[in-house]
Amino acid sequence: MDIRFNSDNAIEGSADLGEAVRERITERLDTRFGSRLTTVEVHVRDVDGDSNRSDGVEARLEARPQNGAPIFVSGRAAEPFDAVNAALGTLVNRLDTVFGKADRHRP
Repeated sequence: MDIRFNSDNAIEGSADLGEAVRERITERLDTRFGSRLTTVEVHVRDVDGDSNRSDGVEARLEARPQNGAPIFVSGRAAEPFDAVNAALGTLVNRLDTVFGKADRHRP
């Protein structure tokens, strides 16, 4: 499973943040879904400019299952890592649903 981290110019996309995000995604997804996913892309952006609201950072995750359509989710929070965690929780639930249905319909 390849993990790609991207951020806009308003988010400090330091190497430390990118590595922390990769570790968190690996921790949450690798054992359960790692063999079924080819790529997870993370896009983090500032959506409120200088306002700094409690939901001013958005993280969008795109998971690409093998032989399947991409799955997109997003989450918002005040900090980039927290926004990624919010989106990651949604992604885990969505993958459980998608793969659970696929497993039930296998011959």
